[in-house]
Amino acid sequence: MADTSPSPGSTGKRLDRRAVGPAVVIGSALEWFDFYLYASMAALVFGPVFFPGESSVAGTLASIATFAVGFLVRPLGGIVFGHLGDRIGRKKVLSLTFLLMGVSSGLIGLIPSYASIGVFAPVLLVLLRLTQGLGAGAEFGSAVAVAYEHAGVRTRGRLGSWPALGVNIGLFVSSLTVTVLTTTNREFLLTWGWRIPFIASFALVVLGIWVRARMPETPAFEAVRQCGAGDRRAPLRTLLARDWRGLLVVAMVTVGYLGSSYLFKTFSLSYLTEFRGVAAGVGALGVTLASAVAIVTVPIAGRLCDRFDSRQVQVAGAAGIAALAFPFFWALDTGAPWLIWAVLILGTGVIMPAMLAASGSFYAGQFPAEVRASGLGTGRETGGIAGGLAPLLAFALVAVMPGNATWGVSILFLAFAVLVVVGTFWDQRSRVEDRERARGLPAAEPVTPVTAERGSDAG
Repeated sequence: MADTSPSPGSTGKRLDRRAVGPAVVIGSALEWFDFYLYASMAALVFGPVFFPGESSVAGTLASIATFAVGFLVRPLGGIVFGHLGDRIGRKKVLSLTFLLMGVSSGLIGLIPSYASIGVFAPVLLVLLRLTQGLGAGAEFGSAVAVAYEHAGVRTRGRLGSWPALGVNIGLFVSSLTVTVLTTTNREFLLTWGWRIPFIASFALVVLGIWVRARMPETPAFEAVRQCGAGDRRAPLRTLLARDWRGLLVVAMVTVGYLGSSYLFKTFSLSYLTEFRGVAAGVGALGVTLASAVAIVTVPIAGRLCDRFDSRQVQVAGAAGIAALAFPFFWALDTGAPWLIWAVLILGTGVIMPAMLAASGSFYAGQFPAEVRASGLGTGRETGGIAGGLAPLLAFALVAVMPGNATWGVSILFLAFAVLVVVGTFWDQRSRVEDRERARGLPAAEPVTPVTAERGSDAG
């Protein structure tokens, strides 16, 4: 087996570190394929399958609520697995979360419908959604820690965007799958069609575990373990005592980012079908096109973070959210496919992916290495509750408004943009870096970037 120690001079180590990029990107893509697949099916399919009734609006509202349930449990996953990431290592935790997410997603595809087993069908759906949320609660933060801690000072924006690239690849494949399924016979979609991609998750689990098994542990974690920095038995306690400001920063920005993101790409699907009578395939294709653009946007945004600063990219994204708050719904209300696709590409393909790419290096910099996994998991997933609740709140607002008016949702967009700006300007990176330099921790020193390794380990 290849040597994964942080000491230089090992060819095996160099080869293993080149596996970090694929492990982060492919693992995040496979994991978020499942998560976004659930989001789309909750908006389009789960209502009549698991919550049949006289009102299609009520059924869709109930199915979107199961999507929100996953976000309610995500903070627990972020806290527990983040704690483990600081105790036993990032690599082991990423494999555990992937297994948890993939298996629960595969089992969702095997749940009988309400017509077959009655109330047990939605109960099983909620239980597996909770399990899925536990795994997803630790995935992004742990992946960010791995990418950031394998980067050098001048490449943290670029490498920190790797998880965001994986997320958007997962979204692209998932939305493409949904687009294809929504073009099939409606009866096939409601019976077996929607189950196929979920069941395929069992095969994806095997691939993901194999990829992540080849990934080495991060140099920063190894350095902290060797020098005995912090209390490795209780990193969460250390986090709350010393880095609570970083937690608030990450939570605040996450509320703004994820709240806006899921309004763009989850609420918009149900809004178009339920309130504007637009065919489901139109919105699904729009998200597919947007996610294809996002795959290009993310690496560009990551490089901009290294050239300028991740804070500037995030604030620019917040300005974009505010600018689209009202025009987004004007475009949706026209029912014109090309206009719907245009605003979905702008919001979901450009603005939100750029912010997600910037969040990797920004979030990781809020915490020292000994509590980084705990900080990322706890802060991001606590704030991430808004991501699940935003589509539910937006759907309820539009449902009770005269004429199904959307100005209340536009105000939500503006509020989320303000949260991103306020959180970004309360950046704690300088404070953390000064404290690490004063303590003389090796983990605070730059390491050789993965992308810069060639024939020599020098540097």
